Amino acid sequence: MTSDRGALTALHLLLVWALMTAAMPVLGIALLATAWSAGNGALVPALVFLLGTLGVLAGLAVYDDGVQLGSASTRVALTGAPYAVAAAFFVPNRWVRLGATAALAAAVAYGGFVGPGQARQRRHTAEVARYREYRELLYTIDTPPGMSAARAQAGPAVFTVEYHSDRRDGYVALGVRKPLAPRPSCPTPPEKDVTCTVNERGEMRVVEPLPGGGHHVTLTRRHGTAEAEITSQTLHEPALRHLLDTLHPLSDAELERLMEEKVIVRGIGRSVPAVSPPMT
Repeated sequence: MTSDRGALTALHLLLVWALMTAAMPVLGIALLATAWSAGNGALVPALVFLLGTLGVLAGLAVYDDGVQLGSASTRVALTGAPYAVAAAFFVPNRWVRLGATAALAAAVAYGGFVGPGQARQRRHTAEVARYREYRELLYTIDTPPGMSAARAQAGPAVFTVEYHSDRRDGYVALGVRKPLAPRPSCPTPPEKDVTCTVNERGEMRVVEPLPGGGHHVTLTRRHGTAEAEITSQTLHEPALRHLLDTLHPLSDAELERLMEEKVIVRGIGRSVPAVSPPMT
């Protein structure tokens, strides 16, 4: 819940509390006196008050969940609606009762189904807009064969996606970031046991040996105003280069899938995070 919505909710609750605090003692004494002198029929106001209060609480619950109930003045006016509907059920008139039933059904349909659905759609649209705020970095590759996206993070300086093999024995990590230098370049002095080269197209290749055999391969390439880096300990250089050739803007369908699978999160990282192969 946003701070503005929280403030409006608090104001609404304060108003209802103030009104009910002033009314309840008088109402309670009046109901007690009337019921004592007039019998069970006088308990109707108490039933109306109980049902109406339940309706107000239900309205506050759906509003707190993001269901729109109009402006502040409209919400104040709606506070009395549940009491009016509850009272209508005790009116000895068929049409009045049918109207109350229709009003109750409409309220349940909106508060239980239509309103929450609209609230979810608004939250989803807002979340998509927040990710699209970093559109210049939202690039991805074709999903490596036998793998699926396991984690993704979008931030103002870097967008990363990790792909894990379905058998949990391999991974590929992609990072798209704002360039850290005018062009990719190998570190000086060179790191021990690390092979680093930059070809004529400006693509940097880094190969690090792993204990027990194998290599950790990283390819870095400029793509427009961004810099893409792909790395793996399980795929060889030709396979990684082929995947890097498939780099393309993250489509709406791909973003939707990452969100539906709860893979993507927002972050503030400024570099491609180091990743380890998944546990077998």
